[in-house]
Amino acid sequence: MIVASSFVNGFQQVVAEKIYSFWGHLRIEHYEPLRSTNSEAALIIKNDSLEHYLQKYSNIKSISPFVTHSAILSANGTIEGVMIKGISFKYPTENLIKYLKKGRIPNWKDTAQFQQILLSTTIASQLKTTVGASIVVNFISKDGASPRVRKMIVAGLFSTGIDMYDQSYAIGNLEYLNKINQIPLESINGYEIQLKETSQMDQTANQIFTFLPVGWNAITIKNLSPEIFDWLALQDTNKYIFLGLMLVVATINLITCLIILLLERTNMIAVLKSLGARDKLVQSIFIYYGSWIASIGILSGGILGVALCLVQQKWPFIKLNEEIYYVSTVPVQINTIQVVAIVLGTFLISMLILLLPSAISRKINVSKTLQFK
Repeated sequence: MIVASSFVNGFQQVVAEKIYSFWGHLRIEHYEPLRSTNSEAALIIKNDSLEHYLQKYSNIKSISPFVTHSAILSANGTIEGVMIKGISFKYPTENLIKYLKKGRIPNWKDTAQFQQILLSTTIASQLKTTVGASIVVNFISKDGASPRVRKMIVAGLFSTGIDMYDQSYAIGNLEYLNKINQIPLESINGYEIQLKETSQMDQTANQIFTFLPVGWNAITIKNLSPEIFDWLALQDTNKYIFLGLMLVVATINLITCLIILLLERTNMIAVLKSLGARDKLVQSIFIYYGSWIASIGILSGGILGVALCLVQQKWPFIKLNEEIYYVSTVPVQINTIQVVAIVLGTFLISMLILLLPSAISRKINVSKTLQFK
């Protein structure tokens, strides 16, 4: 139970953290209810006063503008369509560093590095290119004009493990992308907001919305990618079903164990009763004995479960298919409250279960048992 709950907790946390790192916890953008998640949002004008105001919120960790531009990348005779996400030097680069596999993140404060771009390892493999190589970028015009063509240098390769990002997105500089596409530098597609406490995501979004200009919207990443978060929430159901099945097996084992103990000690029970021992005393003996066995099992299982989780956390040995599960190894998050609840809950349930078979001792007939001794 401890291993199952820790694995599910870790899986949910790591996958959600990957999404938060790439797109933040909240996004402020133009309200477009019919727009698909991966399409370009309508442009809005940067609002410095709103930025300064939002930075005063205690739960907001960072706020940074972004743009998205559709483009076709070309290298080594291969082409790939992508969405280039443009970020500024204000962007918290620690969100990208954890997923950087090769190269480095450009210093976009330096205009000389504006032409550098980050590709996913998936796109780089399809283009047969690597760090330091140049690629041709064809920016697709929204007005139907001919694409604007530029050469850009691959500064680094990243991999989030989430196909919808690794197969569709590249990362460049916001100012450079706007300049190429002849868009005012103050125009953006929205703001990406990182929070300190994800549990207050909906509450923070509702508070921010009241201060936004007309036509703007504050939306959580859970609402932007419901298919992933609904899938993660479904893991809780699987966890509870799994824990329930294990509890049923444990219950049957406990009952079987105590019945065997009773059958083996039938003569002893008859002797005790013949000497004047009451049914309650005899029953309590087996309850104490059964609780001692259950306690050893629960304590041993708890220690072994936590130890296995710590080993997996330190030296991951259980591997997963990253293309399917978004992670290459089983992540672990040990929740102390859950561990204590599992241990205490199992012990209490065990004590209740022990009352059932131990009641059989009351029905043992002393005379018949001693007769066939």
